[in-house]
Amino acid sequence: MKIGIDATCWWNQRGFGRMTRELLSAMFSLDSEHTFYLFVDQAPDESMKLPNTEIVQVFPERPATDAAVANDSRSIGDMLQLYKAVSNSPIDLMFFPAVYSWFPVPLKLPTVVTLHDAIAEHFPEKIFPDLKGRLFWTLKVKLALWQCQRVMTVSHAAKAEIEQYIGVKGDLIDVISEAPNKLFRQVDDSTMSQDLRRRIGLPEEGKLIVYVGGLAPHKNLQGFLEGFALAREGQQIDDVHVVLVGDYGGAGFHSNYDELQKLANDKCLKGLVHFTGFISDDDLVILYNDAMAAAMPSFSEGFGLPAVEAMACGTPILSSDRGSLPEVVGDAGVFFDPYDVKSISRAILRMSTDHELRDQLSKVAVPRAEGFTWERAAKLALGYLETAAQKGARSSNG
Repeated sequence: MKIGIDATCWWNQRGFGRMTRELLSAMFSLDSEHTFYLFVDQAPDESMKLPNTEIVQVFPERPATDAAVANDSRSIGDMLQLYKAVSNSPIDLMFFPAVYSWFPVPLKLPTVVTLHDAIAEHFPEKIFPDLKGRLFWTLKVKLALWQCQRVMTVSHAAKAEIEQYIGVKGDLIDVISEAPNKLFRQVDDSTMSQDLRRRIGLPEEGKLIVYVGGLAPHKNLQGFLEGFALAREGQQIDDVHVVLVGDYGGAGFHSNYDELQKLANDKCLKGLVHFTGFISDDDLVILYNDAMAAAMPSFSEGFGLPAVEAMACGTPILSSDRGSLPEVVGDAGVFFDPYDVKSISRAILRMSTDHELRDQLSKVAVPRAEGFTWERAAKLALGYLETAAQKGARSSNG
């Protein structure tokens, strides 16, 4: 079978870009007779060039990673280029690893679109800086769903949210998962940890709670910092610092960095909240291993990839009890209500002061993370694509 894949979000540095790279790489490595046609709008990455792949490159005014963002949109001309490239290719099915970079394809072509979550529909005021971005997103999702035969998503919680807030019928949604890259592992090297702390401006001493991801309103970082401030009022956790790892500007998506910076400069938190900006995966592995806990305070997550990456390093999770996080984190974390600052505060205090609990969670975290693999996700995804193509072929013949 010849499988077309929208690979224009390969270069995105957010979660769905990482998921695209990991899932597709694992899919290409499977033992199958399929050929994968990768539609790209930038110079192809070397890792894309394999015996079972064909690269189809277009040359737009701007690539998807610049244009298909919350406060912008692709041009009609750029999408027409991609449409023609797909139309002229001998593929049996088209797969979009993220609706983020969807573009129209010929109606007769069986199509599968991935919706990572329904957060934009559940919390539109926290996702879009203006009405224009919201309207463009809504139109794109509606057109993508109108054209596709199946929807893929990354957790059962995301499936339920897509059913509730977007209205897709459950029997049209296939569930895979995400997984940590093998780079994320336990490392015991205090010298590397101290060197990293110096390089990214962290204190040489003290416990670290690390958050990794977008600095966006729906991530509930403001609520988490308020909970941290409340936990400090009793002066029981003077040696704890919060580290926020992520692009300040949001990489084209809505960011509330300014509000977070203002809160971090409050006298109660001053000097205890650290913004690192983007850091490499190699440094992230060291940071997770050095951390007391990783924070996932979101109002909702489709999967929560940073959680399993931290768990693979033996790091317990301070986790919201909403969205996919209970499904993913399981018994490797301490949970809280993201809407309740006191609940957040209690969870931070418990994680910070109960050493036996942290050790227990750390021991559980690694085997739980090992239960998520990209090979398993790729096998599920490929099976769903094969079924969609077969159904599409029967429909066109009938």
